[in-house]
Amino acid sequence: MRAVGPPWYSRTIEAHHGGGVSLVLAVVNQKGGVGKTTTAVNLAASLAAQERRVLLVDLDPQGNATSGLGISRELTDRPTVYHAMIGDAEVRHAQIPTEIPHLFLAPASADLVGAELELVGEEERESRLRRALESVRGAYDYIFIDCPPSLGLLTINALVAADRVLVPLQCEYYALEGLGSLLRTIELIRARLNRSLALEGVVLTMFDARNNLARQVMTDVQGHLPGQVYQTVIPRNVRLSEAPSHGRPALLYDIESKGAQSYLALAEEMLQRHARETGEEKKAARRA
Repeated sequence: MRAVGPPWYSRTIEAHHGGGVSLVLAVVNQKGGVGKTTTAVNLAASLAAQERRVLLVDLDPQGNATSGLGISRELTDRPTVYHAMIGDAEVRHAQIPTEIPHLFLAPASADLVGAELELVGEEERESRLRRALESVRGAYDYIFIDCPPSLGLLTINALVAADRVLVPLQCEYYALEGLGSLLRTIELIRARLNRSLALEGVVLTMFDARNNLARQVMTDVQGHLPGQVYQTVIPRNVRLSEAPSHGRPALLYDIESKGAQSYLALAEEMLQRHARETGEEKKAARRA
């Protein structure tokens, strides 16, 4: 199977996190049903449980991250991400506290459906979200952007606003083909609109160890993106599927479940990665 990304994706990426500024991660996969929103919600919640201040930005018009945290998608009395993007409100006025201390949500609303059409003729339409987030980057350790399952203008806004891209990937037949397309899009955004954009990593989701194809896809992805695939694998888990209907992340719905424990482990692995990167960056600065 051919490689899915250009050589710069396989290199160790520089640490963006430091100096009291949020690390902004776009959670992206143009294919639906791969655990994208599940990853955004549960990883954000798990990092907040580690006492990191986290903002989850719901940029998907379906609003699943919003409802998955128990917030109504029919918001009529307060600003949302839509209002921040079109310049009618600031993100700090849109953010909502959640059940988990340290975790805040910038909710989606039905208005996002028309945002791409409204912005298409505007100046610097690809940078609207980046400008909107500038005022809150000092207030959080992490900002996660849950993107729509497409590569339209909303997702482009997320990629322009982000430091890194986190890709949830279901281990199935077409996974590498879709990943290759996404990596080419990231490379294009990096070349033209956001030179600092890098790949945070790939998270394997909905994994069934009994499935030979799933194991083969895992091996292929690890081979094509060495060092960029998280070791923590998210299994298929009934509790993960049930939690959104109760408006709660898995760690509040059933913390003992395999799904909740996997995302807690993923958060710990991410923190360890970033701590190592920061340490290496400091050592390089001292040598210089």
